[in-house]
Amino acid sequence: MVAMAALLACVLAGLLPAGSAFAGFGHPAVITVACVLVLSRGLQTSGAVDLLARHVLPAKAGIATSLAALIGLGALLSGFMNNVGAMALLMPVAVRLAERLQLAPGQVLMPLAFGTILGGMTTLIGTPPNLIVAGFRQQQGVGSFAMFDFTAVGLSVAVGGVLFIAFIGWRLVPVRKQAGMEGFDTGAYLTEVRVPNGSTSVGKTLHTLELALDKAGAQVVGLVRNDIRVIAPSPYRQVVAGDILVIEAEADALPQLLTALELRLEESRRPEDPLPEDDAADTGQAAPARSSGIAEPPADTKPPEEKTAPASSDIVLMELAILPNSGLEGRSASDLLLRTRYGLNLLAVSRQGQRSRTRLRAMPLQAGDLLLMQGPPETIAEFASDNGCVPLAERELHIPSQRKAWQAGGIMLLSVGAAALGWLPAAIAFALGVLASMALRTVSPRAVYEAVDWPVVVLLAALMPVADAMETTGTADLIARFMLDHLAQGNAIVGLGLILVVTMFLSDLMNNAATAAVMCPIALGTASALGASADPFLMAVAIGASCAFLTPIGHQNNTLILGPGGFRFGDYWRLGVPLEVLVVAISMPVLLLAWPL
Repeated sequence: MVAMAALLACVLAGLLPAGSAFAGFGHPAVITVACVLVLSRGLQTSGAVDLLARHVLPAKAGIATSLAALIGLGALLSGFMNNVGAMALLMPVAVRLAERLQLAPGQVLMPLAFGTILGGMTTLIGTPPNLIVAGFRQQQGVGSFAMFDFTAVGLSVAVGGVLFIAFIGWRLVPVRKQAGMEGFDTGAYLTEVRVPNGSTSVGKTLHTLELALDKAGAQVVGLVRNDIRVIAPSPYRQVVAGDILVIEAEADALPQLLTALELRLEESRRPEDPLPEDDAADTGQAAPARSSGIAEPPADTKPPEEKTAPASSDIVLMELAILPNSGLEGRSASDLLLRTRYGLNLLAVSRQGQRSRTRLRAMPLQAGDLLLMQGPPETIAEFASDNGCVPLAERELHIPSQRKAWQAGGIMLLSVGAAALGWLPAAIAFALGVLASMALRTVSPRAVYEAVDWPVVVLLAALMPVADAMETTGTADLIARFMLDHLAQGNAIVGLGLILVVTMFLSDLMNNAATAAVMCPIALGTASALGASADPFLMAVAIGASCAFLTPIGHQNNTLILGPGGFRFGDYWRLGVPLEVLVVAISMPVLLLAWPL
C-alpha cells in the first residue's frame, strides 16, 4: 500500500509520466527476483538441500564447529536461493542441533538467521537489493554488475560474520525458554466424559455443546464412538448415548459442566500424566488450550465432510512456525475450519515465546507464531505444506527424490552459469530455468504462482519508478549534498562510510529491497558530487541493505525465529550491534581495495 501510494503520488504530482508508472513490473531485477524464488522452491521440494545437509553437517562435533558448519551451509545456500527458503529448510536441523548441544533453541536459530542474511550478499541473485543495485548501475550506461562482482566484498563480510557468530556471537544471544509443548500447560485437565442414556446432551450437535463449554473455558478435543476414534470431530456431528467426549477444561469448571450437560465423568488426568494404550491415540498427550478452532455453521448449507483418523494412524503433537507471507497471516483460528477441512485440532498458539492467555477463536495469526497442532503426522504435514508453515521436528514435508534433486540443482547451476559467463542476461537465464523446472516437474506449474513472493514483487515494481523520479528530479542529489556538506564535509571515504551506515540503519526499519531502491539514487548523487566512482557507493548500499540485524522486522528471517526462539523485540540488538560494527570494519577496507574511489 505504501509503495503503490508513493508511485501514484509521483504520477499525480507530475513527477513521473503516467505511461511509465508501471514499467517497474517489467524491470529485469523484478523478473529475476521472481524467477529465483521459483528455482528456490525446486531446490526445497526436491530434497536437494536435505542431501547436501546430510553430507556437510558433522554429527558429533562441538558447539563452535557445529554452529560454523550449520551457519556456513545456510550462508552458502543463501547465495544461490531465497534467504527465507534457506532458513526454512534448515530450521528443523537447527532445533535438533540445539537439543544435541544442550542450548536454548534461540542460541542456534538467531545465528542461523543472521548467517543466511550474510550469505545473500555474496552473489548477484543472493538477495533482491543486489539485483536492484545492479539495475541502477546499468541505467548509468556502464553495464550491470556481473554474477560474482559482489563476491569480493560480500564473501569477506560473510566469512568474518559467520566465524564471529560461531565462536563468539552465539554467547550474546539471550537465553529464552522456547514455548514448547510443556510451555502450553495451564493446569487444565483432559477429561473423558460419557453421554449416558436420557442425557439432555443426546441429539444435540457438538457445536451446540461447545457453545456451553466455551463459557467455562472448555472444549471438545476428541470423540470415541463404537471404538472408532475421531480426534477432531465435526461440529455438525450429533451426540448419541454412549459417546465418550474428550474434554479439556479447568478442574474447577468440571462439576458445573457435568451438571449442566448431564454427563458422567469417566476419568480425569492432567496432560502430562501417562495415558492408557487405548486412549493415547484418541487424545494424544495434548497440552491445554482454549480454542475450538471451528466457525459458526453456515445457514442452508450441507455440513462439509469431516476427516477421521485411520485406526492405525499415530496421533501426535507438533509445533509449526508460521512463515512470513503465509496464507495464515491475518486469519483467526475460527477461519481455518481445521476439523472439517483437515481433521486437526489447534490446541494453542505461542507468540514471541509467550503462551497466549486470550481466547484463540478471534486471534489473528502472525508470522513467527507457533501453532501446537494435534493430529496424524501426515495430515499435519499436509496442512503445513499448504499454508506456509515449518514443522519444528525431524520430519520432511516432501519425499526427497534424488533424480529431481539433481535436476533442480543442475537447472540452478546452468542458470547461474549462463548469467555469470554473460551468455544471457540474468532475467532471461533464470526465466529459462523456471521454464525447465516446470517441464521437468521439479516445480509444478501450479506451484510456480505459490513460490513467488508477490508482496516483494509488487513492492519492487512500484518503488523502481519512484527511485527513478528521485534521481531525475534532483531530490537524490539534494539529499546527497546535504549529507556531504554537513556530515562528510567533502571527504569521499567518510561519505562512503556514511552511505553504508545510513543504509544499514534504514534496513533495520524497512524492507531491504525498499531501502536499496531509496538509497541507490542518493549513493549515485553522492558519488557524483564527490567526483568519485559510483561503484563503491552502490556496493555500500548493497552491503548495508543486506545487514538488518537489530530488529525482528528488518528481515523476514528475523521475523521467522521470533516465536520458535522465544525472543522479544529487543533481543536482536545484543548480537546485532557487534555484528553490524564488524560488517562496517570489514567492508570499508575491502570496498576501497576492490572498488577504488
